[in-house]
Amino acid sequence: MIRLMRKLPVLTCLLIGSCALLFLLSPQAGLLPGYGDGPALRAAQQAYFARWGVLPREMWSGSARPLLTPLTALFLHANWPHLLGNLLFLYVFGGPVERRMGAARFALFYLAAGYVSLLSYALAYPASGQTVIGASGAVSGVLGGFLYLFPRARVTSLFPFLLYLPLRFPAWLVLVFWLAVQWAAAGEEGGGPGVAYLAHVAGFTLGFLYAWRRFRTARLGGPAPASGTSQAT
Repeated sequence: MIRLMRKLPVLTCLLIGSCALLFLLSPQAGLLPGYGDGPALRAAQQAYFARWGVLPREMWSGSARPLLTPLTALFLHANWPHLLGNLLFLYVFGGPVERRMGAARFALFYLAAGYVSLLSYALAYPASGQTVIGASGAVSGVLGGFLYLFPRARVTSLFPFLLYLPLRFPAWLVLVFWLAVQWAAAGEEGGGPGVAYLAHVAGFTLGFLYAWRRFRTARLGGPAPASGTSQAT
């Protein structure tokens, strides 16, 4: 049992469980009757995001509370695809990075990547009234760290233009392709409703640079013990 716990990426599992549990308890899941339905449910969802999400135009109001919202927003998700997509990436790539860094360092790394990514988005769109939520920035940081630490690893990926066939690719190819898509999409976004692609790019860049700075003298030479399926989005 002790040996199993040592192999298990405990923090990654806790992060996945926390995000899943908070979503199930939130009005976004639509599972709890206490939030009501129809207009009442939509009002509860808007109030939930306003309280715990990042609202860029309020970040620079001089109040301390908005500066804490990037930490709470990391654990919120807008819908089931948003939640499941982030948790899938975290499941596939988080474990190897956690084992390499250690649980405590990985926790700080994850929170810092998520905070900076959301803060970067708020800096880029300071007048935006669109609430930003989600673990995507933190997960992007994990992807950046994974790319530096395990460039020779191979992951099973599903690409839409390949008819969603499960194919194994080098991790660096999958992640560089993913980053290119995020970068291109970030250039098109205007700070309105939708996906905060700029936060993804910022988180990925931070994660890669941190791993390079911290582990460049002790880089792993072989493939990571990663398995599972990742979706290129």
